[in-house]
Amino acid sequence: MDLLLAILGLCLVIAGIIGSFLPVLPGPPLSWIGLLLLYLTKPVEMNYWVLGITLFFTIVISILDYVIPSQGTKKFGGSSYGIWGTNIGLIVGIFVPIPGGFIIGPFVGAFVGEMIYNSQDHKRALKAATGSFIGFLASTFVKFVFCMMLLGIFCYVFFVNASAFFA
Repeated sequence: MDLLLAILGLCLVIAGIIGSFLPVLPGPPLSWIGLLLLYLTKPVEMNYWVLGITLFFTIVISILDYVIPSQGTKKFGGSSYGIWGTNIGLIVGIFVPIPGGFIIGPFVGAFVGEMIYNSQDHKRALKAATGSFIGFLASTFVKFVFCMMLLGIFCYVFFVNASAFFA
């Protein structure tokens, strides 16, 4: 049963890595649950510090995943219309059945929001939309790096206790 939990945990960590690119899957929470499953096995001693610290960062990164693209819009000169457009575009982009909708959505949302704010300034709207896209890429990179760190912790803990799994 312990080996089954460890395998399921590894599958969740890998799904979390994939989820760091696909907004349909919550990447960091999936990876953290995979790590938790490993710690719930008998061969691995519970380490509340590791689980607590990684849970804290999982929550922070999950929140920042929604904040960073809108802050990118703001940093590149976008108005509150562009920030709202980014957030709405992200949500709509997830559900629109087009390839890359979750990437295109925030960009288009920021652009449309800025055009509603000032329909004469196309250059500013494009700059704000670019900021949204860069924010999305930064958010994706942070999630990927964090999920890879959780995979590293998972592998280290598993291999330190591997002999107990196969005894």
